[in-house]
Parts: sequence; C-alpha cells; structure tokens
Amino acid sequence: MSRISALQKARAAYQPKLPPALANGAAVKICAGAPTTAAGDVEAIKGLFKATFGSPVLTFEPAAEKAVKEAVTVGVILSGGQAPGGHNVIAGIFDGIKSLNPASRLIGFLKGPDGLVKNEYMELTADIIDAYRNTGGFDMIGSGRTKLETEEQFELVRKHCEALKIDALVIIGGDDSNTNACVLAEYFKSNNYGIRVIGCPKTIDGDLKNEWIEASFGFDTACRVYSELIGNLCRDANSAKKYWHFVKLMGRSASHIALECALQTQPNVAIISEEVAEKKMTLGQIVDQIAKVVAARAAEKNNFGIALIPEGLIEFIPEIKVLIAELNELMAAEGAALESMDAEAKAAFVAGKLAGDSANVFKSLPAGIQKQLCSDRDPHGNVQVSLIETEKMLAEMVGVRLKEMKAAGTYTGKFATQTHFFGYEGRCAAPSNYDADYCYSLGYSAAALIGAGCTGYMANVRNTTAPAAQWIAGGIPITMMMNMERRHGADKPVIRKALVELYGAPFKYFASKRDEWAVATAFVYPGPIQYFGPSEVCDLCTCNLALEKK
Repeated sequence: MSRISALQKARAAYQPKLPPALANGAAVKICAGAPTTAAGDVEAIKGLFKATFGSPVLTFEPAAEKAVKEAVTVGVILSGGQAPGGHNVIAGIFDGIKSLNPASRLIGFLKGPDGLVKNEYMELTADIIDAYRNTGGFDMIGSGRTKLETEEQFELVRKHCEALKIDALVIIGGDDSNTNACVLAEYFKSNNYGIRVIGCPKTIDGDLKNEWIEASFGFDTACRVYSELIGNLCRDANSAKKYWHFVKLMGRSASHIALECALQTQPNVAIISEEVAEKKMTLGQIVDQIAKVVAARAAEKNNFGIALIPEGLIEFIPEIKVLIAELNELMAAEGAALESMDAEAKAAFVAGKLAGDSANVFKSLPAGIQKQLCSDRDPHGNVQVSLIETEKMLAEMVGVRLKEMKAAGTYTGKFATQTHFFGYEGRCAAPSNYDADYCYSLGYSAAALIGAGCTGYMANVRNTTAPAAQWIAGGIPITMMMNMERRHGADKPVIRKALVELYGAPFKYFASKRDEWAVATAFVYPGPIQYFGPSEVCDLCTCNLALEKK
C-alpha cells in the first residue's frame, strides 16, 4: 500500500477499546459455566462431536497479576465474503498472543481455507499488521470459499500446521465457516493432534447471532454504508419528486440488513422476507401491497418514494420457491438439450415443460426475470439468486398493476422508477468505531482462548450496547449453536442461521411504524459513518441490537 488517504492515516492511529478483562493482556482468569447442549438434534450432535460436545461457556475476568505464558504460533484464515473489521480481528489476535509472550508468532494463510490446504502462507509481522489496522477489506491475506469438510483436507491441514509448528488455528467466517471450524476442532482433538481451533463470528448478513453472539462483525458498518446511500436516495427523491427508487439489499438467507436499513432511514416500503414466508404471501400480493402505497402517496401529490427489498426475497415467496425447485430439477434433467440454447430459447423451452401453478407463475414474470431464472446454475445445481434482479421485477410488475388501477379509476398519479442493488459497496468499508472495537476485542478474545488451551470455541464479546468498559469477553462452544439440517441430500451438522424474529422488538417496532412511513415523507438521512466526535454519534450500535437489549 504505497499511498494512503488522509482518513486512513488518521484511522491508523485509532486505538480500539477493549473489555476490562482484556485490558492487561490475553492472560486472563477463566470462569466456566455449566456444561452446554446443542441448538437442536442434541443426540445427533453429541454423537458427532464426542470430544468437544458439552463444553461450558467461558467468561473472562482480569487476571490477578500479569503472567507470561509459553510462546505460541497461531495460524489465521479469513473465510467467505468480506466484512468490515476483519483486519482488526487479525490485529487483535496478533496483539493478544504477543501479550501472552512477545515471542509468539502469527501465520496468515492466503486466500482463505485454500491456503491451509495448499500450504500458502505468510508470517504476519508488526509492520504488516500496523499497515492494516482499522481498515476495511480482507486484502491483508485474502479470503476464499473452499469448504474444509473431508478427512483428506483435515490431514493436509494437520501436516502443514505441524510443519510450521502451529499450536492453534483461528478461522474467521460465517456460520458455514465456523461449522467447519467445529468439525476440524473435533477431528484434531479426537485424534490427539494437539492443534486447537477457534472461530470468530463474521458476516454482514447478520444471520450468525443468538443469545450469546449479539452481532456478527461487519453488519454494523455495512448497514451504515447502505443506510447512507439510501438516505441520499431519500433526499434525492424528495428533491426531484418524480422517482420511486427500488433498492435491493444483501441478505439471501435473512432480512436483517433490510430491517436495519429501514429502521435507520424510514422508507415508504420495506419488504421482510421472513414475514412473506410466515404469511405465505404470493408475488401478486406483494405487488399489490407496494402499488397501494404508491397510489396512497400519489393521492397526496407525492409521486416518489423508496422501497427496500432483501436479496433473498424471491426464495421466501412460497409459489416462487416451488417454481425454483421445479426449475432446478427440470434444468438438471434437460441439461444436454439446454446447453446450446441462448437465454431466450431456454426460457421458451422451460415454459413449455412446466405445468400447473408453476407454469402460470413463470408466465406472469417479466421476460427478463424468466431468462435470469433459466440462467446457469451454481456448482450445487441451484439458481443463483443474487443474479435475479428482484428490484427490477417488482418495479416492472408494480408499474403494470398501476396501469390496471388507472384504467379502473383507482390511481391517478405518475410512476417512474430507478433501481439499485447495494451489496459489494458495503463489504469492504472502513469499519465503524463499533466494528473496529468489537473486531479487535474478538481477536483478543480468540488469543485468550488459545492461551487458556481451549478448542472448538467461538470468541465472544457481549453487552456491546453499553460502553466498552462494560463489555464482557469470553468464549462459547460452537457445538451449542449447532443442529442437523438437510444439505445436498444428506443430514449435516450446521450452525443454525438466525432469521428475523417476527416477535422480536426490532420487527415489532418496524411493524408499528411502517403504515405511518408509507404515506408520510418521514425519511431520515443518516449520512456517512462518523469516526471522530461525540460518543453518542460515533459509538452507536445498530438499531436492531439497541431494540433487542432495550
């Protein structure tokens, strides 16, 4: 990095805050709770994780005196999509293990789990770490999506770790990556290999959370970036007064981002996928719901507005979910015939093969969406939902519905649209103060778990709605978050994803306000992330977390 911006230079000097238990280093007093169980399918999880199941929740307290422990060599990988704060997790690990013993070393495996398997690595020195403190991105060592799930891979990891004299691995990732960390920890412990494995909770989607994990890192920053952009669109819409902006936001499996951005900006429409699934809403009902808001605003001479749509919405609509399942089966069976066809020919071919309700649903979709649903599948044979332009589909279908309403005399306004997808824009932003502090604390907590000889744990920092002086650090067994799910035709242990809880405080607050926000122009303009200034401006947690802990 030959040139840095003025902000990056200023942020490099920022010293992240730590929980009091870690203030004097990662050699801490460990307080163990009762043995734990699993999130579901307890007997199955217990049978698969005989060596690591039932470990207690650990809470750190300051050590009576600062102790120097044996030097350790730790390996670290970044796994999955980027999330703001990853570099601070690594910095926290580095500083934490150095506090245990200045001779400790940190090895970064390159390009994610692939680097572990291929033995591609670099030693992370103080100069390297210092250049990346409080920065966004994963470019220090790169990331990847290789799954660690076979015994052959585990043996390669063992071989490479033993050659480098690595005592422990830290896997920084989401639910799948931490599931892999749990499986790897079990394999190493059950075979007495002596290599410990610790996980750290990462994903901007916000779906790696539970009673003990208050937030996955990166969610706060990404939502603030998206909310700034949405706020800008709100201001533009209210200035030009001639466009409806349809904004798709990241979040395939859950709508946490859409809900958080709605709470921050107060748009006219925000669709929450989990509610659509709960109410078994049809695509037509969603279109009608948006059209009614457009018509109500038009009646007040407001022919503009903002609609937020989660990336994974299309898979939560029951009739579309059935259609996608049938399309996946059909395209797998007809692969040879479809191979030489262009997108238009594929759509026509598929339309002729579908029958019943799925045929009707498919034909009701805009031609562009039909083509996207018939595009090439991912390596698992599934439709690539992120490539489906749901925002354009809804904008077009709402436009058609409004024309019908105008013909019936129930709508008299004008409807022009702009569509957007905010995804990559938020994944590598410089972390907010919350994420900078939280991530550094997670890394330091991982170092403390390593110093205590733990394995199969996820670093944990909670009570983060309070000032950092009241944060509580520790570790939780990954097995306690796991259940069995059907994946690719087989039952597999996985960390349970956290969906938007429709009876939780954040959604209930949103639901109590959305009718008001729908018709009124009640936009809030969050502006850019504030790194310096009053704590009440710079050190806020997300609206979701504040409402959950209120």
